[in-house]
Amino acid sequence: MSQGQQPVREGEERYAALLNNSNAVRAITSAVEGTLGPKGLDVMLVGDRGEVIITNDGVTILDKMDVSHPAARLLIQVARSQQKKVGDGTTTATVLAGALVQEGVSQIVRGVPASKVVAGMQQGIKMACDSLRSRAKDIRDLNDPLLAKAVYVAGREREEIVSLVMEAAAIIGIRKLQDPSYLLADAVTEHEKGNHEVFEGLLLRQMPLYPHDAPILENTRILILHDALEPESLDEEVLTTEAGFARYMDLRERFARDLQGLAELGVGLVLLEKGIHPDAEQFCMDHGMMVIPRVSRSDLARVSAMTGAVPLRRTALHKEREPLRRLLGFTPRACYDETLERVRISSGAQKEDPFVTLIVGASTAEVVGESARIAADAASALQAAIAGGILPGGGTAELAVSYELERSREAVKGMEAFGIAAVAAALRKPMSQILLNAGDNPLEKMEDARAAPLSEGCDDLGG
Repeated sequence: MSQGQQPVREGEERYAALLNNSNAVRAITSAVEGTLGPKGLDVMLVGDRGEVIITNDGVTILDKMDVSHPAARLLIQVARSQQKKVGDGTTTATVLAGALVQEGVSQIVRGVPASKVVAGMQQGIKMACDSLRSRAKDIRDLNDPLLAKAVYVAGREREEIVSLVMEAAAIIGIRKLQDPSYLLADAVTEHEKGNHEVFEGLLLRQMPLYPHDAPILENTRILILHDALEPESLDEEVLTTEAGFARYMDLRERFARDLQGLAELGVGLVLLEKGIHPDAEQFCMDHGMMVIPRVSRSDLARVSAMTGAVPLRRTALHKEREPLRRLLGFTPRACYDETLERVRISSGAQKEDPFVTLIVGASTAEVVGESARIAADAASALQAAIAGGILPGGGTAELAVSYELERSREAVKGMEAFGIAAVAAALRKPMSQILLNAGDNPLEKMEDARAAPLSEGCDDLGG
């Protein structure tokens, strides 16, 4: 019997499948709920090959678990959806979803028809969502102190990471942060040898040819090829003929002219999706060009968006100089960082559409990995706050809505009211778990948290 499952009691045989699913959900919830809140503990995960991950990120923990139960897998999808949509709050989403299942099952086991419970829960969830939206406080300025507090909480109170995220946000600007297609969390990169830094530009993981002799390029043009930098090839059978060999020599000469044209256009950085011909390699070295082969298509797209370069095929090199010039990108600086073993490509402060990279450093791979996850959570929380506003944290907003639902339940006729009651009870779970993780008595503190807003006339207070 897996962890968290309870035996089916006598008289509950008809609910056996339901309780089995509920117990599986409970087992998954118990794996992450201990990490919730400022006093939550980290979890150490050990992989099949002995690799160690230390984290309190819900989706990271769940992704590493070997789960086969279908109901448990559905709950894991909740965390993944939360991560994909918001980028943070995966543990809270998992705990809340698990509580909804537990409370709904409790109502069914006590005799309420399942259809009535489901209908009531759907009604209660809609009421709760509407109430939460109405309570959210809009963020219209990156200097809003509420935004800094939200990032501070999401950043696990790590001031150096909070400063890193806020600095990056100031460079990006609120207009770009409001764009749902842009994710600030994607700009976070980790490196054991690095220090915390916000870099205006991109870091490429691929190594340049001859990295230790790579030039430092200033105000240079960039060529991006979805191809190899090599002359057009001919079939071996064609090369055996005199005409074929002559064609081969013509292609080599044409390729040499193309290379010379790149040098005349001021190309200093060449990014290739594939490889490079030895002749082109030597030519680039002689003319102070930095060549980075085998760059992923996604990285090529990022560099293209930042520098204005148009990804080309090899045949585009035959174009006249001026048309080809318009297809090249530009960067004020590109260099190989020997410490990070990465190529830095600067975006330049003058760009209207800025790019940043948040470099997170630490002493070990385990520590730097968790620091990067914290920075990504803080970045996601910042962007979510700008998009949807800010609510009081620590389960306070959910608690206030819970009591609001209890009052609304009294006006509901029919057995759907039991489903609304289940939602109200589930909404109290996040704060209850946070208090439990802090070593407090949830029953006592929850009453204090309930009384405080009533006495102060404000729902933003918690126990």
